[in-house]
Amino acid sequence: MSTPNYEKLKKDELFAPSAPPYDDQLNLSTGPTPAGAYGASPSFLPYYSPPAAGPSQGPIIVQQSQTVFVTYAHAQPVKVPDFLDFSIFTMLCCCLPLGIAALVYSVQARDANLAGNITTAKQNSRIAWILNNAALGLGVVFLITIIVYSVVYWL
Repeated sequence: MSTPNYEKLKKDELFAPSAPPYDDQLNLSTGPTPAGAYGASPSFLPYYSPPAAGPSQGPIIVQQSQTVFVTYAHAQPVKVPDFLDFSIFTMLCCCLPLGIAALVYSVQARDANLAGNITTAKQNSRIAWILNNAALGLGVVFLITIIVYSVVYWL
């Protein structure tokens, strides 16, 4: 696990890289720097005026805008019956709990119709139709039971 030359290395040599040798003979002033070199002053500095300085105070930078057209594919409304009026009738006149459930499915079928989702609209419409018929049937049975009971009881 240990290095065989570990004892020979000094602590400074392990962690610090050695610096390059210093050359006293190096002449850094070799003359003027060329025009395109790093550190040279540019020969032409463009003048950019403040925005309120006037029209002839410098170059005008104009950026052309791009026009982007976005089209949305609107869903076509589907013509699946929602039985909303039938649901309201069964809720008010026949059986309140089944009428409320039928009303919820009728509204969901209407929303699916407007969104263009035909499968959801058909499923919710069918459930609303079944609940409406069940509520109507229970309401009719309850009404007939009340009529029969009242005729038998009062006679």
